[in-house]
Amino acid sequence: MTSQRTVQHVGSEPLFSNRLSSETSPYLRQHAHNPVDWYPWGEEALTRARDENKPILLSIGYSTCHWCHVMAHESFEDPDTAALMNRHFINIKVDREERPDLDAIYMDAVQAMTGSGGWPMTLFLAPDGVPFYAGTYFPPAPRYGMPSFRQLLLNLAAAYQRRPQDIQRNAEQIRQMLRQATLVQPSSAALTPQVLDHAYQDLAARFDTRDAGFGQAPKFPPSMALEFLLRYHARSGQPNALAMAEQTLEHMARGGIYDQLGGGFHRYATDEHWLVPHFEKMLYDNAQLARVYALAFQITGKPLYRQITEEILAYVLREMTSPEGGFYTAQDADSEGEEGKFFVWTQAEVRDLLGQKDAELFGRYYDVTARGNFEMTNILHVEKPLAVVASQAGITPEHLAAVIERGRAQLFAARQQRVAPGLDDKVLTSWNGLMLATFADAARILGRDDYRQVALAAATFLLSRLRDPQNGRLLRTYRDGQAKLSAYLEDYALLAEGLLALYQATFDLRWLHEAQTLADLMLQHFWDADLGAFFSTSDDHETLIARPKEVVDNAMPSANASAAGVLLHLGRLLGHETYERHGVAVLQLLHEGMMQAPGAFSRLLCVLDSYLAPPAEIAIIGAASAPDTQALLTEVWRTYLPNTLVAVAPADDRAARALIPMLAGRDQVGGQATAYVCENHTCQLPVNTASALRQQLTRQAPARKERQP
Repeated sequence: MTSQRTVQHVGSEPLFSNRLSSETSPYLRQHAHNPVDWYPWGEEALTRARDENKPILLSIGYSTCHWCHVMAHESFEDPDTAALMNRHFINIKVDREERPDLDAIYMDAVQAMTGSGGWPMTLFLAPDGVPFYAGTYFPPAPRYGMPSFRQLLLNLAAAYQRRPQDIQRNAEQIRQMLRQATLVQPSSAALTPQVLDHAYQDLAARFDTRDAGFGQAPKFPPSMALEFLLRYHARSGQPNALAMAEQTLEHMARGGIYDQLGGGFHRYATDEHWLVPHFEKMLYDNAQLARVYALAFQITGKPLYRQITEEILAYVLREMTSPEGGFYTAQDADSEGEEGKFFVWTQAEVRDLLGQKDAELFGRYYDVTARGNFEMTNILHVEKPLAVVASQAGITPEHLAAVIERGRAQLFAARQQRVAPGLDDKVLTSWNGLMLATFADAARILGRDDYRQVALAAATFLLSRLRDPQNGRLLRTYRDGQAKLSAYLEDYALLAEGLLALYQATFDLRWLHEAQTLADLMLQHFWDADLGAFFSTSDDHETLIARPKEVVDNAMPSANASAAGVLLHLGRLLGHETYERHGVAVLQLLHEGMMQAPGAFSRLLCVLDSYLAPPAEIAIIGAASAPDTQALLTEVWRTYLPNTLVAVAPADDRAARALIPMLAGRDQVGGQATAYVCENHTCQLPVNTASALRQQLTRQAPARKERQP
């Protein structure tokens, strides 16, 4: 991890050290040599607060957060500010990525108290953990309409001592609000396609017809909404659903939000045109975006979508994959203390590397100018199609393409010599589940066995290193050979989702069994037997001031939506009514939410689409690796069939036939791999040629666009 902190030294030793030195989180270790007497969250700090009747200053952030770095440099590295913190408060630092439970609880509190939220998150708690004051970034001197951080510390310390009744009253109001947040009542309304129609209409009304995406700046990559639009197009044949998805995918791929040299997407665009990003790169964004580009390629066959998928995954393999097979968390926006410095170019730099002639053509294509498009530098992005730029320059598209390819390679090589942004190299189970699923899906859609091997290595690593060997329960985080912290619902749900995708890519029953084990643990330890749906924390998790229940999407899919999707998939594939009943219960509980705020439930809307679709199955009897089976599977994966279950097993595989009902009683025809295509409990004749299977799949998916293999 490249530290963003300024560390003061006496000789070779840091001048200050605190308890964060022994933590594995890169974010916590960034603050290990602050003069602040930081504690990690735990009983030691909470006990001291109770024993000394001191308020707690809780600071929550993450390692690639730009404003977290700013506040740390301005305040937490300042000895005078630290002295005030140490004198009046028990100071606790939390990595939101390691502790999403604390982040969710206290973010709800910040939003309730201030009307907005973000990171760094700064809260002041009573010794029992209930907040009485909250905010985000506070400057060292009064500005932005905010008090100075030091003055805030003094005022709150005085209020805690002199007005305890006011503090207690504020804290109690927040406690009641947090408890009410999980009391969602099930809807009695029927789950119908009208919910999906309403969600589509909401997206269409918010669509930016000029620059694509939804709403105004800042613009975040809407991965889950795009997948819903692809599903809605397949369901309804609505051409505008596909058009909105494609327009957004193309604008993002050509924008500055996409790393035009190294692949991978930055966190979000600060403008409406996708030009100026917030430069950090998150694993979860790139997992979800690579998947949706792969699905768009499956539907349309357009080379751009395959190219972006493969460039994202090449970036992940090059820079975000550990030697053990897990995936790292994030890369910082900052390098050498400046946001985006690693990624931007001056016109002179480009000319020095490429020469005058190539630099001029490269600059025409990527909008590189002397004035620049970002603080006198240039963010590479594509404003016009290559053919248009070539025509305007009076050259052939082939000539320009060669210049662009050569220039990208030269600039990338030069960029690799720069000081790289910091890398958060911890491995998080849920984020890895997302990327595991993406590699598995890309393996089958793109026909890439190397991606399949990456997915296999990741699954093996996660199940061997992030699972407690004593009880089979998952752990949350891994770094430097150490796995720790009890896993959350999102870890179980997203890893199970990844394992189901890996089963689809390999048809190895091991991964199906592992997904089923995780589903059983979800139901045993996270299910809310009173109101339905899942809590974010397990029944034996440490007691906090509230037990959160995550039901809406954020940057990642809602844990409840992912869990419901896993249960419905397993329920239908294995014929287990219990799984399906619990998945439907989540849909029913959140029906009103999907109707009132569909944009917050995109992942759950995809699950609802699957639930409402007619039962559809493709069973192939044949060895998964045999050429005749592979020929049939290649035809299946050419086709976008998001709600169709696929299972493969040799004719003599009794275990698979016993586990998966759709395989039972089916045999090969003529001694060759044979496909059985069924929809709505009606089966077509068995076939064992790709052309015959293609005809059946075309009838099953009338809304899909045909493309050549």
